[in-house]
Amino acid sequence: MITRIFGLSIALTVASLVVAYLYGGLTALALCAILGILEVSLSFDNAVINATVLERMSEFWQKIFLTIGVLIAVFGMRLVFPLAIVWVTAGLNPVEAFDLALNPPDNDAATFPDGSPSYETLLTDAHPQIAAFGGMFLALLFLNFIFAERDITWLSWLEKPLAKAGKLDMLSVVVAGTGLVLVAEFLAKDDDRSTVLVAGLLGMIVYILVDGLGSMFHTEEFEEGPQGGPSTLVKATGKAAFFLFLYLEVLDASFSFDGVIGAFAITSDPIIIALGLGLIGAMFVRSITVYLVRQGTLSDYVYLEHGAHWAIGALATILLVSIGVHVNELITGLVGVAFIGAALISSVLRNRKAEPDAVADAKETTPVS
Repeated sequence: MITRIFGLSIALTVASLVVAYLYGGLTALALCAILGILEVSLSFDNAVINATVLERMSEFWQKIFLTIGVLIAVFGMRLVFPLAIVWVTAGLNPVEAFDLALNPPDNDAATFPDGSPSYETLLTDAHPQIAAFGGMFLALLFLNFIFAERDITWLSWLEKPLAKAGKLDMLSVVVAGTGLVLVAEFLAKDDDRSTVLVAGLLGMIVYILVDGLGSMFHTEEFEEGPQGGPSTLVKATGKAAFFLFLYLEVLDASFSFDGVIGAFAITSDPIIIALGLGLIGAMFVRSITVYLVRQGTLSDYVYLEHGAHWAIGALATILLVSIGVHVNELITGLVGVAFIGAALISSVLRNRKAEPDAVADAKETTPVS
């Protein structure tokens, strides 16, 4: 199963590294590998969240996400998205923007000799609105999770009080909106305040709209399948699956923002970024997602979903803080890995503790001959 799931990702990784070498030699090969590792480390929590949603979709829509969704993730977010930002902010046509990306100024300067800004500078200047949109989308995702009551809690001392507070209707929107106002007031530059507010509100609107459409067609409850996961009989199809697909694509885009922006601290070459973040990083994230679904990992390690959401909360906070303060990409990656790792260890310990109890219960229920 591992070979089947990760085989394509491994093959594309090798091919991408070869193309990078032919394109720019050993330097390009090294940059491509670094970007691939960066994307996987930043997006492991993305894979866990994707898996929780993908479990609810029929096999047909899972394949749609893993084919068309991959094309959107690889070429849409990692190649077209940065170019589109430059088209809009600089008033350039697509050909001019791509030429600007392929021909940076000498010595990594922020501007060309004639004073015109570089591709990297234009994209970096757009960071406040990108971070505000993605940060607010992810913030609502996190807040809606921690304000909901659950049978199983991970950080019980914190999650249970938050779930009780969540009985106040629309509390997540109130908290997120308050955070956006504070960020715009105290972190954003004077010229960026209105832009940050509008972008943040759009992020909230998109989340509420996509999440609401998904809930409108959502199957009420999942029956337990033979392996403890959702039964195939009640998995989402049709409109329900379509809106879950849209939700996943917007979610993936929000996760991609920090990776795309962080990539420019390493290289501004769009070809290397597309190869490293897209064909290597995004494909491995998809493979990890499929592995989690096929293996039923989320059912076996029940705290993984909690850890992933706390990692999302941390990422949302980092995105919003980065509007006014630079945050090293290494911190972003390590925070997510730390939450996922802690949740995995907690799940393993929980399972080990439960095994003796299950054996004891079995002995008690076994009739004496």
